Amino acid sequence: MITIKEIAKQLNMSTTTVSNVIHGKTGEVSDATIKIVEDYLKKVDYVPNINARNLAQNESKIIGVALKARADKYENLLMDPFVSELIGGIEESIRKAGYFMMLYISRDTDEIMRHVSTWNVDGLLLFGMLNDDGIRVSERYKKPIVCIDTYSIEGLKHFINVGLDDEKGTFEMVNYMISLGHKKIAFLSDNLNGVDYARFSGYKRALSEAGIEFQKDWFLKINPRSKEVQASLEDICKKITGFDAVMCVSDLYAVQLISSLNDRGIRVPEDVSVAGFDDTLLGQLHRPALTTVHQDVKGKGIVATETLLKCIRGEKTPKQIQIPTKLVIRDTVMDIR
Repeated sequence: MITIKEIAKQLNMSTTTVSNVIHGKTGEVSDATIKIVEDYLKKVDYVPNINARNLAQNESKIIGVALKARADKYENLLMDPFVSELIGGIEESIRKAGYFMMLYISRDTDEIMRHVSTWNVDGLLLFGMLNDDGIRVSERYKKPIVCIDTYSIEGLKHFINVGLDDEKGTFEMVNYMISLGHKKIAFLSDNLNGVDYARFSGYKRALSEAGIEFQKDWFLKINPRSKEVQASLEDICKKITGFDAVMCVSDLYAVQLISSLNDRGIRVPEDVSVAGFDDTLLGQLHRPALTTVHQDVKGKGIVATETLLKCIRGEKTPKQIQIPTKLVIRDTVMDIR
């Protein structure tokens, strides 16, 4: 491959001038000179040696993205519409900033730690961390870290988190259901940790403030794995007829529930109302269109990436960044007053 020095010799220019044009530092280079260099680069099909440049500048121009996939939940994490939309926002932001993305998915935090501690990346984005996962990673990895949707308060001493006020978003949706006459409202999720617990807390607060006493059997647990999901949905559908409405922890679960109810002749919203959380494309396309809590999923990925890039540049950022939520009223929650 032709070198900058060889190009400079062919054009009878200094290596500094040619290097400045190649790397976009053209403030003190004439337009005519830029054109000559660029035309020659096209002629010889020049490809810059990014690794050599990055080594010289002591940076890799790579952002690491590590996702923890729960073994009891995900067989393919990227099939979740929320996760794929989030990754889309992250990748777009990384690419526009002139960086490259290195993606690693594992069910094992220790495995993630072993890999990221050896990566020559300029910063790290973490998603799916629970309990002390984020702290354990940050103790091994000393470069800038930004987490997405992490609820380890102690861990926030070690890294920045980009998330939502999940409790408030769910509180507002359940409050809306109650305002339409619903009193016996179930909550559907696969766990009560992290984000799911925050949304469950908002659900319970709305019931409490309306004077409605939560019963233990109002929590409906879905098994998300493909081999067990239909059996768990069948069990849930048998219990549904005793409820006015169901608050689902995600759009994915809301749509799965509505489909199973339809298969059994239970109409939404005529027989039972259903609401979701996230406002992903899945809920927008479903019919009846899903009433849900909107968050800008792609925007969350963009904000997380931009925050990490600020950290890499040494700029100060808040320890906790919250993306706003809002109710999106469509067709799956009925006024029964």
